[in-house]
Amino acid sequence: MSSNRVVVYKSPGEVEVESIDYPRLEVPREVADHFGITQKAPHAAILKVTTTNICGSDQHMVRGRTTAPVGQTLGHEITGEVVETGEDVLFVREGDICSVPFNIACGRCRMCEEGKTGICLNVNPARAGAAYGYVDMGGWIGGQAEYVMVPYADFNLLKFPDRDQALEKILDLTMLSDIFPTGYHGAYTAGVTTGSTVYVAGAGPVGLAAAHSAQLLGASVVMVGDMNADRLRQAESFGCVGIDLTTDGTLEEKIAEVIGEPEVDAAVDAVGFEARGHGADAGEAPATVLNDCMGVARAGAGIGIPGLYVTGDPGAVDDAAKEGTLGVRLGLGWAKSHRFMTGQCPVKQYNRKLMNLILHDKAQIAKAVSATTISLDEAPQGYQQFDSGVAQKFVIDPHGMVEA
Repeated sequence: MSSNRVVVYKSPGEVEVESIDYPRLEVPREVADHFGITQKAPHAAILKVTTTNICGSDQHMVRGRTTAPVGQTLGHEITGEVVETGEDVLFVREGDICSVPFNIACGRCRMCEEGKTGICLNVNPARAGAAYGYVDMGGWIGGQAEYVMVPYADFNLLKFPDRDQALEKILDLTMLSDIFPTGYHGAYTAGVTTGSTVYVAGAGPVGLAAAHSAQLLGASVVMVGDMNADRLRQAESFGCVGIDLTTDGTLEEKIAEVIGEPEVDAAVDAVGFEARGHGADAGEAPATVLNDCMGVARAGAGIGIPGLYVTGDPGAVDDAAKEGTLGVRLGLGWAKSHRFMTGQCPVKQYNRKLMNLILHDKAQIAKAVSATTISLDEAPQGYQQFDSGVAQKFVIDPHGMVEA
């Protein structure tokens, strides 16, 4: 192989599929130079991408709301078949179908040893933590592509036990790279448990994954707030209660109409920094969801925050927000003894167990998020449709391996 086709950011609102070099068993030059290691990566594997998903986090870059440069390769939700391994890879082999956690982790540093793979110390010169195809995340090539290189393959890859079963359930299993663990992380760290009442802000794919996860954790009622009627209907399709934020009334009043009181046991922010105020014509107000969650979470409750917040947003509503400084009512959260969990989901803490739920038909995450298959060449249209607010999770199938 001499080339590899990959989705690339071109300008706000525009992506294209371009040809780049076929992957090598090498780490990015900037990573090798910064950490004083060889660029050669005998610990790596190359995967033929089976499925790779468009994520809301990708949309932040494509909307021009990050500092992503033109030419940034995209894609961090990756599932693939191993086609080549370095000489130090011992436990995954050619032909294995594997899930790739979006966190790139060395498996050797203090954070990895503590299970905090979202903030690995050895894979990104800019900060703790790295990801495929993302701005300021180490320069790793994105996985919305035909092929991708995965470093530290024995540590990072989750091998599916049976190839035929994996391909049969691939639309569910593809969600293990990010969205399902991320949604589960939001619900779990918010403290959702048997009988909990839960409010999830945002009915996009991560919010729907958090809502389904809350059900799996035993919640008695899961309410999902959004201003998109189609996405609210999608949440309702698997047993959630949709909260329409375009109508009159406070969020507390809307919740009280459902459960008889204005507070919940746990809240999840699945929106992030591009949040909008309430009402059909409300403008952007990036602290809205965080403040909503503190307002409706009862004293002592947890708030899970899988929604993305950034330190560089050139399209923010004010100078403070451009550097991630928001008008959060921290005093309210402090007074109510709330606990908050932020940051990248450490996917490896959850993906094996969630895989087992899928393989044993206990989780239907593809149905919950309305998984929709497209080709690699259809990726630009997929980005446009996703940005328009359709209630679908687009799954790119570069090699036609997903059964109709």
